[in-house]
Amino acid sequence: MAIKRLRREESIFVCIDMQARLTPAMAEEAAVISSAKILLKAADIFKIPALITQQYTKGLGDTLEEIKEAKENFTYIEKSAFSAMGEPNFVKSLTESKKKSVIIFGIEAHVCVLQTALGLLEEGYDVFLVVDGISSRKPFDKKFGTKRMAQAGVYLTTVEAALFELLENDSKSETFKAISKLIK
Repeated sequence: MAIKRLRREESIFVCIDMQARLTPAMAEEAAVISSAKILLKAADIFKIPALITQQYTKGLGDTLEEIKEAKENFTYIEKSAFSAMGEPNFVKSLTESKKKSVIIFGIEAHVCVLQTALGLLEEGYDVFLVVDGISSRKPFDKKFGTKRMAQAGVYLTTVEAALFELLENDSKSETFKAISKLIK
């Protein structure tokens, strides 16, 4: 297997369904919210685009307010398919970004995150799953959703590992200082 690294110019963040009526049911809810906020703030610092989805807003509510506040110029893409790749507006936005490395996080790990990751792989994207940025109602489902993605070829990473990799060995810049502040 070829080594694949995260590069700012090739990357896009994808936040899946961090919604008001869904998130409170997740295992380790506070931790996954914290990770999502860090990742979205980092997207702005790095000037990397981010796509945020909402699954069936009428039933599951809007994106959590604290997630909205973490992202400058917050917008979302409504979807009804479990996979974001089944939503034409998502696919259009992703294609127009011209990015090939997708950093994915959100909920639920074994449903919408898994199906989106598999759809991305089928279309030739490099997919990086932030394992401390995902959750499911049952830890068992998260565990096996994660295993399934890894078996399919998704790269597993963490918030810190992804952000430091995106820094690309630049420990003297203002960007490094801003990212360091985020993760402390």
